[in-house]
Amino acid sequence: MRIVAIREKTVSIASPIANAYIDFSKMTCSVVAVVTDVVREGRPVVGYGFNSNGRYGQGALMRERFIARVLEADPDTLVDEANDNLDPFAVWTALMTNEKPGGHGERSVAVGTIDMAVWDAVAKIAGKPLYRLLAERYRGGTADDRVWVYAAGGYYYPGKDHAELRDEMKSYLDRGYRVVKMKIGAASLDEDLRRIEAVIGVVGEGGRVAVDANGRFDLGTAVAYAKALKPYGLFWYEEAGDPLDYALQAELAEHYDGPMATGENLFSHQDARNLLRYGGMRPDRDYLQFDCALSYGLVEYMRTLAQMEALGWSSRRVVPHGGHQMSLNIAAGLHLGGNESYPDVFQPFGGFADAIAVEDGHVRLPDDPGVGFEAKSKLYAVMRDLA
Repeated sequence: MRIVAIREKTVSIASPIANAYIDFSKMTCSVVAVVTDVVREGRPVVGYGFNSNGRYGQGALMRERFIARVLEADPDTLVDEANDNLDPFAVWTALMTNEKPGGHGERSVAVGTIDMAVWDAVAKIAGKPLYRLLAERYRGGTADDRVWVYAAGGYYYPGKDHAELRDEMKSYLDRGYRVVKMKIGAASLDEDLRRIEAVIGVVGEGGRVAVDANGRFDLGTAVAYAKALKPYGLFWYEEAGDPLDYALQAELAEHYDGPMATGENLFSHQDARNLLRYGGMRPDRDYLQFDCALSYGLVEYMRTLAQMEALGWSSRRVVPHGGHQMSLNIAAGLHLGGNESYPDVFQPFGGFADAIAVEDGHVRLPDDPGVGFEAKSKLYAVMRDLA
């Protein structure tokens, strides 16, 4: 049993949308195929992965360092003999050979993308959906049969007015979502408040609207928004300041008693631990958004969940960024609180299996072995070319 090839390509997910910090006019992502010598139904098992939006494709790093380390490793060291399968933890160790600690930047995306493909292959070799394999190995066999999701959108778009914003949010409600998220911070505070009120007018109450500043604000601006947002009773106030400015986050908690969310741009269990130690986050109301595809993959994600538990946090407070099927499997298999969803943007990577509808703000998972990419036809069309 061995990995015989790892292939990658860069795919454009460019669009004219923008958040408070970046536009997506040149955004790319990496797609990876991990090809094994294991045969199922007459074909070699291939695992697939891709990185989440907001970080660009990492093909150069993969080709320079990470792919070769796996292919040059002794194949016997990458086998989980107890489960007659590949060992994703051993593969992860091979990927990170000769890497210094710290510096959790773009390499975490490269490793996380390959790690996703490895877990897809592992579940396919086992003949099980990934979420069931995770539940059996790490949660006593009990998986969630459905996962809460919210619709992420509300981006800034050239010429987009309040009527178009309302139409967008209504379309999410029509498709079964109950909570929506919109961007703030690229307009004035007064204009953002008008945009928020327009969305509340569609969804019915502030408690069904989350807002995301994408790390744009300094402390003064973050607090000014907090005071203005408080009367709306929003679902959450997300990533007001720089993701590594734990002092800002802690101070903001003194001014905003509603739920807050952050963590999508923290890429290691050490950074996650520092957020929980020093960032003023409150385990009874706040949300953590760590994204495995950006943070060294599921192997490292399990370390992050262990740090959370040690610091008194429930895994149910985690609602990952990224809107992808890997996080959906992790949410169901490891008992997270939900998952982001991109119904319209970042296609074909956004959204879930074709045949599974959103029902009262929840989705079920396909029964296909692996992550379930094959159940999303337009995405699988991009992936299968690699294999």
